[in-house]
Amino acid sequence: MNKDKVKGQIKQAKGKIKEAAGKIVGDKTMETKGRIQNATGNIQEGYGDLKAGMKKDLET
Repeated sequence: MNKDKVKGQIKQAKGKIKEAAGKIVGDKTMETKGRIQNATGNIQEGYGDLKAGMKKDLET
């Protein structure tokens, strides 16, 4: 597990919380920002996986 993967997972969690809070208070902007943050975290986590896979492939 590398830094990008961990940071991505943290962004995803923050995004899910923000999205849920937006739904609860009826704030569409906050809900949308939460979805965007969640998607950004998902991309960063995928980048971390790709980077780890490439590093593993180069080592073998």
